[in-house]
Amino acid sequence: MKNHAFLSRCLVQCASLLALAGAAPALAQPIGADGDDFLYRVTQGDTLLNLAGRYTATPQNWPTLQQLNNVADTLALPIGQTLRIPFSMIPEVPASASVVHASGQVMVDGRPVKEGEQLPEGSTLTTAPGSFVALQLADGSTLTVPGNSSIAIERLQTFEGTGLTDTILSVENGSVESMVAPEKTGVGRFEIRTPVAITGVRGTRLRVHADNTGAQTEVIHGVAHLGASHSGQAMLETGQGVVTSDAGVMGSVRNLPAAPQLSEPIRGPQGWQVDFEPVPGAVAYLVRVADDPQGYRLRSSQRYASAHEVRFSAHGPGTRHVLVRAIDAEGLMGPDASQPFEGQAVLTSSDGLAVATGYGGQVYLTDY
Repeated sequence: MKNHAFLSRCLVQCASLLALAGAAPALAQPIGADGDDFLYRVTQGDTLLNLAGRYTATPQNWPTLQQLNNVADTLALPIGQTLRIPFSMIPEVPASASVVHASGQVMVDGRPVKEGEQLPEGSTLTTAPGSFVALQLADGSTLTVPGNSSIAIERLQTFEGTGLTDTILSVENGSVESMVAPEKTGVGRFEIRTPVAITGVRGTRLRVHADNTGAQTEVIHGVAHLGASHSGQAMLETGQGVVTSDAGVMGSVRNLPAAPQLSEPIRGPQGWQVDFEPVPGAVAYLVRVADDPQGYRLRSSQRYASAHEVRFSAHGPGTRHVLVRAIDAEGLMGPDASQPFEGQAVLTSSDGLAVATGYGGQVYLTDY
């Protein structure tokens, strides 16, 4: 891991920009982290005394917060002001990540992972080709890890008494897709680190990919700030992405490709298929099948060079969802387009019950 201390310092200036950009709607919720500080946006009725009690568990810490934030009137905080609270002042307790889905060969610390188990801080997940795993954190945040990935959970804590999580993930190789604080309860700290960059999110649906050529960061919804190890820092908003080279040099922020406009899936002679017009700027398409329209519970993933080549299978009975995203020449991926379709038909008896095989499975009528 290269120069993470430097990367954390790079994010300091980005946080002030985010505070300005988000100052209009003064929402009563935490807004993430900046370096060693937790950030909170002031709402009506807030005082340093009650904020010190809520987040540091010691109301008497209010003078420290006053000094750190240059507050003149402790009883009349400006609504929308962003306050910094050092993480060193916030009591935390250990948390865990729940494995809500696992498909294929998924390992944690060298052993097979099981659905339903709790992964503590310090765990390392690896996925074989064609494998997938989904995790859920205490605040409802979800993480999806596709095949050929290695993800380390460097930090996994919860702010005592608040339900906010303090999470740092390290992507050594592969990808992780996150939906942070979906219930909009606010973000404590959520960072995804690669060998060449750190991305900190604020209520965001975010993707990070890393390999020996560098890293790609894609913001599907929300706001994120990115610091590269040797050159560059940037604020990323909805629909934007950036590529960081293996030397830690950040490229320019660019718009992600648009989502394809998918037709209703139909059965073809070689499997299920959807029709859509080529997306401007796209050089390839990622086609995935999942149990849900968000793509958390993945069953398959395949890349196609042309929109006309797309084929996919159901991988079992029941309703499935096909998700298609465009990929541009720099490897950045756009938002998913999703369509439901019905899975494999099951042979039934005259009373409507599924016919079982001698191995406890079901008899399918089609391969797709």
